[in-house]
Amino acid sequence: MSLPAPHNIRANISLQDAVREAEDGFIAANPESRSAWQEACTAMPGGNTRTVLYFDPFPLTLVRGEDAVVHDADGHAYLDFLGEYTCGLLGHSNAIVKAALEKKLQNGINMGGPGIHDAAFAAALCNRFPSLERVRFCNSGTEANLLALNTARAWTGRDVIMVFEGAYHGSGLSFPKGGSSFGLPFDTIVCPYNDAAKARALIAQHKDTLAAVLIEPMLGSGGCVPGDIEFLEMLQSESQSCGALFILDEVMTSRLSPGGLQQKLGLAPDLTTLGKYLGGGMSFGAFGGRAEIMDRFDPRNPDAWMHAGTFNNNVLTMAAGLAAVTEVLTDEALNRINDLGDRLRDQLNAVADKAGVPVNVTGIGSLMTIHVKDNDPDLLKLLQLDLIAAGQYIARRGMVVLSLPMTDADTDGLVDAFAEFVDSRSSLLTGNI
Repeated sequence: MSLPAPHNIRANISLQDAVREAEDGFIAANPESRSAWQEACTAMPGGNTRTVLYFDPFPLTLVRGEDAVVHDADGHAYLDFLGEYTCGLLGHSNAIVKAALEKKLQNGINMGGPGIHDAAFAAALCNRFPSLERVRFCNSGTEANLLALNTARAWTGRDVIMVFEGAYHGSGLSFPKGGSSFGLPFDTIVCPYNDAAKARALIAQHKDTLAAVLIEPMLGSGGCVPGDIEFLEMLQSESQSCGALFILDEVMTSRLSPGGLQQKLGLAPDLTTLGKYLGGGMSFGAFGGRAEIMDRFDPRNPDAWMHAGTFNNNVLTMAAGLAAVTEVLTDEALNRINDLGDRLRDQLNAVADKAGVPVNVTGIGSLMTIHVKDNDPDLLKLLQLDLIAAGQYIARRGMVVLSLPMTDADTDGLVDAFAEFVDSRSSLLTGNI
């Protein structure tokens, strides 16, 4: 691989100086990405149309990907541990999915009627996730969660939604600590994640108006924090007891076992939301669950609920998704990559423990997040820039995502780069300078 030139790392300097040097090295190594970003700023605010992809001083412009490697505009190659924020589970340019897409492109794209793959794809998802008795498609995880929430409100005749601090359920459905001024106008109550006593009390308080409890069984964007099984089981039991729907957002976590994290944990939600990788890399979302609820969308009924969307069953996603679910995402492949992720997380934590630095890696299987002391934004910036300089592409927030093409040699490379970061930055990580 063609790697970016490593920046000079000096010992015994302040965190601010270390970040400045890392940024200078990044800028020097990536003139084409910088130029592309500056040009983009003339037409898009901040040169960006997807907030999470931006990081300062500017994001890398990616031009090509194959398997577990991405290439930027300056000719550098990186092992892709960002993984399209969990969407890229199949890796880049998967041959089976690529062939399915190329075949569909020969026959027309959108034709205004049911497609030949719709039913087979829906059946494949219902077979994979036992809680799905019926499913409907949409275009993103955001849409899936919006539709699931409105389904719960229509089914129960209630309006209150319980969500959890740190959760991200899509654009307008983000619940960071301290709140958000960009939220959709649902009547929400926000509970601390993994706080069973508080959640139980809030459900009891709102039992007559509660429409749904919406939760990720592991916080994804919120730091890959697994939900305690007793906490999740209590939410399922208490919500269903008071007539509310228990909704699992598995847009990210459904990759953590062949039947989703709900299968691994033994949960049976009323509704499940899906997205990301299940569309084979195309824009995709889905929501589904109990037949008696989902059948209210049956347009043969005079009082059917309306669910429109021009691209809900676009032929490219249907073809790519069916190929991905039935031919690529085998039980063996998913179990292997999640086992690899568990080993990687243990290795990273062992590096930090041996060095005696306050760094912790949380997660399950192929999804994890590296947490530094107080989640200091400068330390996270330094972590990302140092790893990028070592040819390892990760998210600014420390999230690490594996893809199916990855091997032990790939994860060993990340462990080595992380060990070098910990060794060279130990005084900054411990605050002893």
